Amino acid sequence: MLFHLQPDDEPMNIAIINLSSPDTDFDRYGSAGAIIIKWLAPHFPEATLTEVYVANGVALPSAQDYDGFIISGSEKGVYDPTDWMEPVKRLLVTLRDEKIPVFGICFGHQIMAEAFGGSARKADKGFVVGAVEYTRGEQKFPAHAMHRDQVFDIPPGATVTATSPYCPVAALDYDFPAQSVQFHPEFRKPLVSAAINLFTGDLLTEQEAIVSKDSIADTDVDINLYANQVADFFKKTLRPS
Repeated sequence: MLFHLQPDDEPMNIAIINLSSPDTDFDRYGSAGAIIIKWLAPHFPEATLTEVYVANGVALPSAQDYDGFIISGSEKGVYDPTDWMEPVKRLLVTLRDEKIPVFGICFGHQIMAEAFGGSARKADKGFVVGAVEYTRGEQKFPAHAMHRDQVFDIPPGATVTATSPYCPVAALDYDFPAQSVQFHPEFRKPLVSAAINLFTGDLLTEQEAIVSKDSIADTDVDINLYANQVADFFKKTLRPS
């Protein structure tokens, strides 16, 4: 069993595993990896954050190539056939076994649950996009959502840490260095608004689109949502006091 412990004067090297395919409608906001880096970097100056664009053909790194990993969202489901799906699951198992910290977002949340012994699949709630209220302990907070699939079976050793009426398993903490969230703390309103427009008539009915647009118009989502928590997760794991 290996532990990645970093001296205080050495940067922490964190890989952002980008599993979202290039998309001309969204790439003007940046790739999924670039968006995550923009969100997290101001709160994590100790780290070197590197996008590894696996969905665009870049080779998946090995567990030992980085001190920690972030798994992005994706347009894919955990049940879809891709060249990288099973290798990512195997990487996650190695990260678990070697105690290398990993954080997952949306699809990252789902594929982590699958790799660690749970399950994810399409929910009967339909496609959800917009600002949604979640509960974490006594705290309620809004976050941007963009998904249909959800985690249904909780993996062994995992604890639900955030929930919502439409999504009971909105965040998970594990009994090894792993955390994940179903929502997108890295997303900002312009991207979500563009997604609503793009998905209307396909993934969203006209009425669902109105509800989604109202949700982001009426709700201010913190642009720093979860950023400090994620930075602290990696710092405490890699540089325990």
